[in-house]
Amino acid sequence: MKTTQSTPTTTATAPGCEPRLLTRQPGDAPEDAEAYLRLGGYQPLADANALLSEVESSGLVGRGGAAFPLAVKLRTVRDNGRAAGGAVVVANGEEGEPASVKDRWLLRNRPHVVLDGLRLAAAIVGARRACVYVSDTESAHSVDTALGELDPDTLGVAVRMVTVQPGYVAGEETAAVRAINGGPAKPTDKPPRPFEVGVGDRPTLVSNVETLANLPYLQCHGAAAFRSKGTSLSPGTFLATITGAGRPPVLYELPHGLPFAELLALHGVSADQVRGALMGGYFAGLLNRSVLETSLDHETMRRHGTGLGCGAISVITDDCPVAVAASVLAYFDRENAGQCGSCFNGTAAMAAAAGALRDGAATAEDVDRLRRWSVLLRGRGACATLDAATNVAASLLAQFPGEVATHLDATCPDCAGGGLRADRPYEAETVRHA
Repeated sequence: MKTTQSTPTTTATAPGCEPRLLTRQPGDAPEDAEAYLRLGGYQPLADANALLSEVESSGLVGRGGAAFPLAVKLRTVRDNGRAAGGAVVVANGEEGEPASVKDRWLLRNRPHVVLDGLRLAAAIVGARRACVYVSDTESAHSVDTALGELDPDTLGVAVRMVTVQPGYVAGEETAAVRAINGGPAKPTDKPPRPFEVGVGDRPTLVSNVETLANLPYLQCHGAAAFRSKGTSLSPGTFLATITGAGRPPVLYELPHGLPFAELLALHGVSADQVRGALMGGYFAGLLNRSVLETSLDHETMRRHGTGLGCGAISVITDDCPVAVAASVLAYFDRENAGQCGSCFNGTAAMAAAAGALRDGAATAEDVDRLRRWSVLLRGRGACATLDAATNVAASLLAQFPGEVATHLDATCPDCAGGGLRADRPYEAETVRHA
C-alpha cells in the first residue's frame, strides 16, 4: 500500500476563530494520549442519551461530503441495533477525494480526538465493535500507536484497524462496509444501506473522522458553545483544504458562513486574479467569478447550485476552466469502480468530449452531447462517481460558456499549443507541443 498525498505543512485558522480541531502546529509531534488527556480528552460519559440530545441540538452535519445530520444517523443506527442485537461504528478516514487532506491531518496529528469521537459514537448507538478505516499508511501507523497507548477500558469498545488501497470510490460508505467484510473496496447497490445492514450484517454507522472528532468538543462544551460559530443552518467550524492559485495547499479551520472573499484574503490571493473555483473537492463542480459573492456555508452553496462537500476548494486563477474540467473528468474516467455500465461508459464518454473540447477538436454536436449526458446520466450507478462527473460537466457548460466557445473555435489563449494535463488541477502543468 502506498502513502497517499502528503499532508500540507501549513495549517491556519480564521481570525477570531479559536481552533477546535487544528490545535497542533506544523512541526509538532503527533499528539499522544498524555497530551490529549491534559486537554480534557476521554471524559467519562455519564449519559449517552443526553449526549445524543446535545448532538441533535448542535446541528452537527457530516463533514465527509453529504452534510447529513449526524444525530439522525446515530439515532437510526441505535434503534436498528437494538432490534438486531448490536451495532457497529466505523470511523471513515479513507479520504479518496484527491483535493482534500483534512482527514489524513487529523489521523496523523490528532489520532486521539478521532478515537475519542469513535468511543462516544459507539456509546450512543450501543456498539461493541468499531473500526478505523484508512488507506494512508502514515495514518494507520499513527492510529495503531495511539491505540497502543490506551488502557483497553478507555474506549469501552473493541477497535479494529482496516487498511485498503486508496481510490476515489474506496471511501464511499458501502465500499467501506464491503472492504471491512473482506471484499473489495467498491460500492454496492442500495438498499440496504449500512445503517440497515452493514459490517457483519449489523446496523452500522459509517462516519467521517472529522465528524466524529467534533463529538469530544460537544461532550465537554455542549451544543450552545458549538453553535457560537457558524450560521443557524450550518453551525460550528469546519476544516477546509484550499489549493490552487499557484500556492501550496493550506488546511484551514473556518467558521461556517465566512465570506469567500475573506478566505481569499487569508490565503493571500487577490480577488482580481480569480476566474472561479472547483468546489467540494471534485464533486460539486465549478463556479465562475460568482464564487466571490458566496459565503462558506451549506445553504449559500446550495443556492449557487454547488456545495461545500468535504471542504476542499481549488481556486482557479491562471488555469483554463475547460482544461480543469477535462482534467477532472479524465480522473473520474480512470477512477470509476468499473462495476456499472452507465458509469464506466458515461465517465469515459464525458471525459473524451471534454478532452476534445480542451484540445480544440470538439464540435458543437460534441458539446450538445456533453450537455445531454450531464443530465441523463445523473443518479445512475451504485455510488456518486457519475453524479460528480455530471456536476463537473454541467457546471462547466453553465458557468463558463465564453471559454467553451473559445475552445470550439480553438482560440483559447491559455491552451494555445497544448492543453492542461493533470490528475489534480492544482498540480497542473501545461504541455506544449512542438
